[in-house]
Amino acid sequence: MKIKIILICLLLNGMAKGQISSIPHLSKDRNTTQLIVKGKPFLILGGELHNSSTSSAAFMRPIWNRMAQKNLNTVIAPVYWELIEPEEGKFDFNLVDSMILGARKQHLHLVILWFGSWKNGYSMYVPAWVKKDQQKYPRAKDKDGQSFAILSAFGTASAAADARAFKMLMRHIRQVDSKDQTVITVQIENEMGLFSTERDYNESATQLYNDRVPDNLLKYLISNKGKLQPELDSVWKVNGYKTSGNWEAVFGKSIINKSDWKTLSYLTEELFTVYHYAEYIEKVTSAGKAEYPLPMYVNAWVKQPGFGGGYPGKYPSGGPIPHTLDVWRAIAPSIDFIAPDLYLSITDAMYTIGQYHRPGNPIFIPEYKHGDEAALMAFMAYTKYDAISFAPFAIDDWMPENDPITNTYSAISKVQSLILQHQGKGTMASIYVDTLKQVQEFELGGYKINVQLIRTLGFTDFAGLADKTKMVHAAAGLIINIAQDEFVIVGKDYSLKFDPLKSNVDKSNLDVEYMDEGTFGAKG
Repeated sequence: MKIKIILICLLLNGMAKGQISSIPHLSKDRNTTQLIVKGKPFLILGGELHNSSTSSAAFMRPIWNRMAQKNLNTVIAPVYWELIEPEEGKFDFNLVDSMILGARKQHLHLVILWFGSWKNGYSMYVPAWVKKDQQKYPRAKDKDGQSFAILSAFGTASAAADARAFKMLMRHIRQVDSKDQTVITVQIENEMGLFSTERDYNESATQLYNDRVPDNLLKYLISNKGKLQPELDSVWKVNGYKTSGNWEAVFGKSIINKSDWKTLSYLTEELFTVYHYAEYIEKVTSAGKAEYPLPMYVNAWVKQPGFGGGYPGKYPSGGPIPHTLDVWRAIAPSIDFIAPDLYLSITDAMYTIGQYHRPGNPIFIPEYKHGDEAALMAFMAYTKYDAISFAPFAIDDWMPENDPITNTYSAISKVQSLILQHQGKGTMASIYVDTLKQVQEFELGGYKINVQLIRTLGFTDFAGLADKTKMVHAAAGLIINIAQDEFVIVGKDYSLKFDPLKSNVDKSNLDVEYMDEGTFGAKG
């Protein structure tokens, strides 16, 4: 019995050219969702810039080339409300144009982050004319009536002003970029939600909390009964599947367990808060999509152990947490998916990605903790979770030669078309082994595959690299079954063993027919 193996360990970046058939959009089938750019599926090999990097065209000028040298094909970059509308009703898109042209010159795409009403919960990038008029643009308040530096989601004028600015931004992007399609996706706000309180306690918020649950949410719950996310269905079921009443009448009085981060503490207050953030976001998003309907998403400071905490108010209450997905679907239909920002151990990151990997919600990772673990997680994101995007944060911190993501993206770029072909088909697997779990086993293509971490590289390993001085702590990669007895394998620092699942007397011995190792540099 012979198998063919193609090994890819260090490759140059390439980008397929295609004809423009439509604007960037999502294509969904039963098993997966993909981003279509210029008529073809597109895998975002991304990196997110620091929060204020794109506030200066001069600062960014040398960085665009550096991003291309890291083998990125997409940069995730902010646009700031305060800089495009410094005076109410007067817009300046010079910085936006510099971003688009800078990325385009390096053959890079852009994901725009709209830093409008909220960034990391707080309203730090709103224009001064919004900050100064708290009567017209009210702030969120705690139980004691103290205001936060956070626009209230109940501010009608705030939502209208944000929506108008975002509408003008999307109109401008359509006018200057719809042909070239440099901008391919847009994030609305950033890690929105309330810190230090489970809900807004300003007067209008408290009145609405004690009022009946809005009809549009109840209608969605009733029509989707039996198909809801399990967390929402369970709390609604325990409370008798009520279809009228105030928030605590329908969803019950919240439980509070601050010692277990996985407990859904303050859930009723959180659902109420999510509803009103989603209502606000729908006004902003729908205004922008009316001008240029690119795929749009919201991102989350995730529910997590340790830093940030595991209950609303420790993480931003009202943000797009997985157990609130139904509320986002019901109230903000213009949002295409919700996405996690991940600054966790690799084990907790895998758990969290699994929570977001739900039917109808594709995985899109706009921020991942920069460093060695990001270079490993990228392999798993695209294969195990069928991700549209992966992006380390602060990508502009490190030079290309010092950034571990450079080599990872070099390798992935050469097989990105294969990854896109095999996502959702069960013909692809991710590889991850470390010092705690040095062996991984799985079945693929009629074989049981055994993966082992190579701790000390004193010989040429399975991926074709040798380093007598290197101590390996973790390794990652991917394997694609492209045909019967044929596999493409990407990665380094691990060994593989293939055992057939079924014995065959005519093929009693397993051997490798041929194996190509090394660096493959042809662009494709």
